[in-house]
Amino acid sequence: MERHEASWWAGFLQESDRFDRALLVEGLGDLVLPHIKAPLLRREVQIAIDNVVRYLERPTSEDRQDYARDATERLHHTLSRIEDRSTGSAISTDEANIILLALRGDYGEAAAAAAPLVGASKLQRLFVTALRLERFDIPLTLRLLEGGQTPREAVRSGHLIGRYSWWPSWLLRIVTERALAGTLDEETIAALDKCAYAALSPIQANLARKLLSGDERLISTAAERLAGLGEAQAAARLREGDLTAVALAARLTSM
Repeated sequence: MERHEASWWAGFLQESDRFDRALLVEGLGDLVLPHIKAPLLRREVQIAIDNVVRYLERPTSEDRQDYARDATERLHHTLSRIEDRSTGSAISTDEANIILLALRGDYGEAAAAAAPLVGASKLQRLFVTALRLERFDIPLTLRLLEGGQTPREAVRSGHLIGRYSWWPSWLLRIVTERALAGTLDEETIAALDKCAYAALSPIQANLARKLLSGDERLISTAAERLAGLGEAQAAARLREGDLTAVALAARLTSM
């Protein structure tokens, strides 16, 4: 899997005004803490995480803010002392420094540093879950990210399709294919939505799926059928690639 820069990871925060920073910090801690071998250091890192998470869950609390700031600074000083005094020591501060970045709000930097340690897939699931978006297709979004799409592209498609989870399975397959190909947009969704409302038999749905896939021979045949049934305008729209004509073509052509 491609290794992403900090700016790539930070892009997730721009895709939701409900981004759950507390969930992200706690989840990152769950992933990284097992890799901190020194028990006392691991304990101090856990204390710092707990304090920062409590503050992020209630950011208006001045007391929690003070505890979070103090715990973060204490961890920083601890790591500085270890690094100053342990030249050649087996104690590693790399993992704890990843957490320190997250505690300070440098989520992109923390994720970029953590990815080689815990795996990008786990981090992507954590970031996507932290978006806290309603009617959102998380599995599809993760597939798109693994396929090379940016957080903006993947989240946008996952949000679009999540709003239409009630669509018939044959149509969901179509939009999923388009999302994976990077050709899904609001205009396409609006057109396909009209197909979703059309009551199609299994045969008609299969025909509509083939028409939507761009089968030129079938489109030409369907357009000729529409024209022969007095639907010249619909036939012209179908030939021009208008998706709104697909449902009508599927119904009439299969008669």
